Amino acid sequence: MSTLKLPGLIDPHVHLREPGATHKEDWHSGTAAALAGGFTCVLDMPNNTPPITDADALRAKQRAASEKAVCDYGIHFGAGTDNVAIAASLASQVTGLKMYLDQTFGPLRLDGLESLVSHSSAFPKDVPVLCHAEGRTVAAAIFIAHLFDRSVHICHVSRKDEIELIRKAKEKGIRVTCEVTPHHLFLTLDDCAAIGVGRCEVRPMLATRADVEALRANLDSVDCFATDHAPHTLEEKDSPAPPPGYPGLETALALYLELVREDILTFDDVIARCYENPRRIFNVPAQEETWIEVDTDAEWIARGAEMQTRAKWTPFEGRTLRGKVTRVVLRGQVVFENGCVLAKPGRGRNVRPEL
Repeated sequence: MSTLKLPGLIDPHVHLREPGATHKEDWHSGTAAALAGGFTCVLDMPNNTPPITDADALRAKQRAASEKAVCDYGIHFGAGTDNVAIAASLASQVTGLKMYLDQTFGPLRLDGLESLVSHSSAFPKDVPVLCHAEGRTVAAAIFIAHLFDRSVHICHVSRKDEIELIRKAKEKGIRVTCEVTPHHLFLTLDDCAAIGVGRCEVRPMLATRADVEALRANLDSVDCFATDHAPHTLEEKDSPAPPPGYPGLETALALYLELVREDILTFDDVIARCYENPRRIFNVPAQEETWIEVDTDAEWIARGAEMQTRAKWTPFEGRTLRGKVTRVVLRGQVVFENGCVLAKPGRGRNVRPEL
């Protein structure tokens, strides 16, 4: 066994489904999945039911997380058409403002430029703005952020034209950061037949082999890896109207280590994208006496039924992976060891103050 000790990983983009859809996931099952995957901090998205777009919804979500989470967490706030002032007033309590500019799961899509402009202008510049943007809306998000002299973070970049545009913007000194998911680095539309038509649904959709190759060729322009962990039940995914999204927290690190074995990344590159850069971009405080231990030689088969996530499936079902988290220490306490979550609900801390 070859044991690698790494800092506790940070995932800046998860959907833990509470409130509103706890049959898919909740703060306990989702953060348990995080620990199993080596993540000691996750930042959760606002497209819940109800969406996290006002103070009451934020307080209710903070309360649920504080009672159930077994790893640390932050909460992203949702941008709506009528909550510009509210979002700005709550900025100190959240890890970012999420703007949905393209089709997604949930009610938060912004169809016009007015809301993008208003939020970009009003939201405090020391808290990140994140955009679900695809194709031309990537350019719009970058341009408007530049007009208001602020940074912008582009979520789950999936296509060749998007990553090349972001690279050019960075070369011009424009303050844009971005993330890429494991499924967009490893899966293409050609995999949908094997995964299943409904189970393959995700946003952004899987792309072509050329898109995957472009993402891999431009990893030096990718600031973060993010799972976009978005669980749904198998019954929902196999229905006539399957919702988009994949569970991903428990398979991510093994896939990142596969990129290391392919000589596409180094271990330091993985640490930069899974710890150093997310911590810097989202101003995540240090977790003292926190680390993970990984058996880099351990081979295992991805089986959703054996995972902590309530979804109990994975788009990588049956794939042989290499690299297994064996131990997680959070603030000096062993919280995960040899497949068992040891932390009690409520062990996780909010990385932002709750007022």
